[in-house]
Amino acid sequence: MLSRFVCSTAKAVPYIVLVLGIAAPAHAQIYTWRDAKGTLVLSNKRPPQNTPAKTYAVPQAETVRATRQVATERAHAYDDLIQEHSRANGVRADLVRAVMQVESAFNPLARSVKGAVGLMQLMPATLRQYGVMNPFDPGDNVRAGVAYLRELLDRYENNEELALAAYNAGPTAVDKHGQSVPPYRETKQYVAKISQMTSRPIEMRGKTLYKYTQIIDGREVPFYTDKKPASGGYTIVASR
Repeated sequence: MLSRFVCSTAKAVPYIVLVLGIAAPAHAQIYTWRDAKGTLVLSNKRPPQNTPAKTYAVPQAETVRATRQVATERAHAYDDLIQEHSRANGVRADLVRAVMQVESAFNPLARSVKGAVGLMQLMPATLRQYGVMNPFDPGDNVRAGVAYLRELLDRYENNEELALAAYNAGPTAVDKHGQSVPPYRETKQYVAKISQMTSRPIEMRGKTLYKYTQIIDGREVPFYTDKKPASGGYTIVASR
């Protein structure tokens, strides 16, 4: 019977999600490796072929507690909540599910070292903004998390790539880098991972083209960009 510890990451720094499971006696060897998604795995089963791994002898280890892989047991536990709040906020259910999986591995008691909590890993300011009374209550947490994701989608004109980057690193970081995905390794991996997990790739920057002008040497010079100018006048010259 496969038993494993699963460690995950969320927000802009790594943290560990612990999932309590049924105690299972360890075998003579414990293997540790990182899977294709970068998740740290500890298991009494050998890793996939050609996977770099370390092994440790664990003699007389009947008291070791291990957990089963969380996704197999909890992947559909919150389907109704996801569907309810996705419909209410006009957000793709598969996008919400992917965010939840990457953020907390479907663990309602998950807590990061920076203070993000619950299924959708909400920070204290977000909890206050959406009036969350109990962040570890799945219904309250998912309600606020999906509403916050909707807010970010509105902010970035339904650009899912930027909304996800802001969910991970914060909208200030996205805006600071010219409304683009910040050059943080974890944020880039976060966006890419969620895109791989959804039923279709996330929606990236559309084909809206903005025109604005600047005065250079006393004359107006037109400029064109696919990023909405942060200030000043502009006109939309193309849009899908």
